[in-house]
Amino acid sequence: IVGGRRARPHAWPFMLNGAHLCGGVLVAEQWVLSAAHCLEDAAGGKVQVLLGAHSLSQPEPSKRLYDVLRAVPHPDSQPDTIDHDLLLLQLSEKATLGPAVRPLPWQRVDRDVAPGTLCDVAGWGIVNHAGRRPDSLQHVLLPVLDRATCNRRTHHDGAITERMMCAESNRRDSCKVSLHAWEETRGPQAPGRACRGSGKRGASRNRAQGRGGARRGGNWNRGGA
Repeated sequence: IVGGRRARPHAWPFMLNGAHLCGGVLVAEQWVLSAAHCLEDAAGGKVQVLLGAHSLSQPEPSKRLYDVLRAVPHPDSQPDTIDHDLLLLQLSEKATLGPAVRPLPWQRVDRDVAPGTLCDVAGWGIVNHAGRRPDSLQHVLLPVLDRATCNRRTHHDGAITERMMCAESNRRDSCKVSLHAWEETRGPQAPGRACRGSGKRGASRNRAQGRGGARRGGNWNRGGA
């Protein structure tokens, strides 16, 4: 998260992390949604999930590490593209739920988020282009950019598909973290519908920032989980 600020502790009870490989979101008691490209960097394919964390280094009573029983990448995911860049991780057991660990509420209607909507993006990824990593969860508000503008030649030149969403960066961005965004309908302490998304490979300095998304991947996500 570039240009963001530290999140309020455990204000994002569906966010999770490991020894920071990638972020993700808890979507059911035994399932996590992340990005398919995260498996490329997993040593020997070994993946664990840390739930209930705000700080990566400090002891917290809500923290617990879970083994992953199996990883299920989207069947259309490819290593050279962020289209369909989705991954389901089945935990070895159901997560212990509480104030700091809760599944993400799903968006009920499969539709694009309106341009200009402020979305909250959170993660433990690097906080500047020099690569500095935070210890605590960071978040930043970004406005959604319409897909036609994002696909202009001066931005992403047609690379943004209907399964992705764009947000304006303007010196604020998500950088090497999985994207989860909330549509702010009632203020920052009362999030509304979820705008689902997944990871992107690195930060862009362009004003239009593309996101891997799951707007039309809902059947695969819900079927797997």
